[in-house]
Amino acid sequence: MIDTEHFGREREDADLLDAPPDPPDPPDPPDPPDPPDQRIERALDIVAAEAGRRLDQVLAQRLPDFSRGRIQGWIDAGMVRLDGRPAKRSAKLVGGERVRIEAWLPQPDTHAPEPMDLAILFEDRHLLVIDKPAGLVVHPAAGNWQGTLLNGLLHHAPDLAGLPRCGIVHRLDKDTSGLLVVAKTPGAHKSLVAQLQARTVTREYRALVVGRPAAGGSVDAPIGRHPVRRTAMAVTIAGKPAVTDYRVLARWPGHTLLALRLRTGRTHQIRVHMAHIGHPLVGDPLYGGRVAGAGLPAAAARAVRDFPRQALHALRLGLVHPQSGESMAWEAPLAADFQGLLAALEPLREAQPADV
Repeated sequence: MIDTEHFGREREDADLLDAPPDPPDPPDPPDPPDPPDQRIERALDIVAAEAGRRLDQVLAQRLPDFSRGRIQGWIDAGMVRLDGRPAKRSAKLVGGERVRIEAWLPQPDTHAPEPMDLAILFEDRHLLVIDKPAGLVVHPAAGNWQGTLLNGLLHHAPDLAGLPRCGIVHRLDKDTSGLLVVAKTPGAHKSLVAQLQARTVTREYRALVVGRPAAGGSVDAPIGRHPVRRTAMAVTIAGKPAVTDYRVLARWPGHTLLALRLRTGRTHQIRVHMAHIGHPLVGDPLYGGRVAGAGLPAAAARAVRDFPRQALHALRLGLVHPQSGESMAWEAPLAADFQGLLAALEPLREAQPADV
């Protein structure tokens, strides 16, 4: 059996001459007005213990449901008044001041709720953890305005409509299966974004790649938009920092099962990094490059070549609960098609190599 538990871990008009003319069609009803932006009003008194600190720092601490960046935007736009006057975000407080906030949260884009069977591994008032199937697009975009995870989430929890991207704080590619977390409150959203930015969220994957990579290592290479293929990403000096750790779990002729951990979260990161070191994912239509199935008997080679998506699964997710502060982790078994692919290869599995 494959040990995937351990990690070193999308009219005709009828011309009736003698007939009276048809009555005119009633006018179309007017479009409903755009929903108003959400108004935010707060009045705060600065206490002595906050003397000497910046205005934006204090407000970010006193208003935990809003990011510091959003608060800074309100200050810059004159929506925050300090003792009745506009203030700068860097204003040093002395204690005793009165802060009044009259700001607006833009109405989020509206998307239609759609009933959907969601594989929910965990849910409370703050978080929702989903085991996403391959083939499901996470967020509406050109060509995929309906039938996305976001549409299903809105049906399951309508209040998510009030959050940025309906609480989705990270994504999985359409054809990647596995775990994804969704925030259900502004505070949870802020916390999860901060954890992702601080790189404290644990995300572990399984991938079947072409070739024989070294027993383990890291790919530290910046990722940015491909200079020619605009739908693809690439390792490029102008890209953003990206680091992927990997370890070998099993080998077959010309193919290797890897456990991978993301230290950053760039678009297509694992797919780009593995292709960059010469070991693209089996079934990857965008970064595949090398022919999968080479070196395998006919039946196994066919199973590999016919695998309809990138062989990538988000197996494990770990984070700190935004309300309780408890460390939490979840695992999702390999998707059934991925398990079937490994089962087709299993008779050809090499003995545990010395370099693993």
